[in-house]
Amino acid sequence: MPTINLGQIPSFEEHVNGFDQHDMLVEEIEGLIRVYGNGYVERAQIVPCVSNALPPELGVTSWDVVVNKLSNIWARFYIPKQCQGKLPLLVYFHGGGFCVGSAAWSCYHEFLAKVSAKAECIIMSVNYRLAPENPLPAPYEDGLKTISWLKQVALIGGKQNWWSRYCDFTRIYLGGDSAGGNIAFNVAARLGGKTTASGAVVLKPLVIRGNILIQPFFGGESRTKSEKFLVQPPRSALTMAVSDTYWRLALPFGANRDHPWCNPSAKGLFKVENLRVLPSLVCISELDILKDRNLEFCSALHREGKLINYVVHEGVGHAFQVLNKSQLSQTRTLEMIGHIKDFLCV
Repeated sequence: MPTINLGQIPSFEEHVNGFDQHDMLVEEIEGLIRVYGNGYVERAQIVPCVSNALPPELGVTSWDVVVNKLSNIWARFYIPKQCQGKLPLLVYFHGGGFCVGSAAWSCYHEFLAKVSAKAECIIMSVNYRLAPENPLPAPYEDGLKTISWLKQVALIGGKQNWWSRYCDFTRIYLGGDSAGGNIAFNVAARLGGKTTASGAVVLKPLVIRGNILIQPFFGGESRTKSEKFLVQPPRSALTMAVSDTYWRLALPFGANRDHPWCNPSAKGLFKVENLRVLPSLVCISELDILKDRNLEFCSALHREGKLINYVVHEGVGHAFQVLNKSQLSQTRTLEMIGHIKDFLCV
């Protein structure tokens, strides 16, 4: 098994002599990321990175694999120890506004291990390249490289990858939360292959059956009602100021928030006849500033005849399932996992 270098991000003080001290700070999300005019990027370790170890009582095995050395893509797998037959595979992309986050963040490690155990599925959590060093569409390209890697694994079989003996490659799903939900949607839109009557995509020997989009991160120049009026607590994971900064850092130079990667409805993308949209489960949070935009996203796809199911989790905000330990959040997280399990069984 390859050893994955999780990377410890040096502090600003450790690098202060490595670049022009008079260079201007051009973008900042306090406590998360600073971007300087000379291109230097500083990310704070606000969430610890952890190894793939898990407590035995959870009943889940986890390990890391290299997907693409040139692009430095790696992934963390989760598989229930007591497999009853072959299991569906959820390819998962973490959140973080395309600019921060890691498959090794402790909050994702805990959440996805729980999903694997309770939803009875294998999970492949992808560590993709981050903006602003790698702006969009780099994460989408990394997602497609991951699917190509999976295809090769499926063709080889279980000889080199023991976990593939337990994976049903005809039941693959693409999912993610926040920016990861955006990535899962856009990766699906770029898939080749044939589409079945149910909307699944066949990339022999793979069959990709659906999207699981948790609080998917979209935006637009015009504000929705929830973006304008939904007051967020001081330490909210996503405010409008934070959202706007992420989009400035992630979108191609010169693009605004009506770029189709940010706002797929702005230029009629949903009306494109050959737009590939997988059958989808969309998980929305009642106190999330993205609530109305997520609801509009579901409505637009439904009007175009796409198979969209959605659920609104009451009383919780953006990224509650990974960043909030309250009793209510834990209850809603279990409800979310139940919806995911049901969707995987369709």
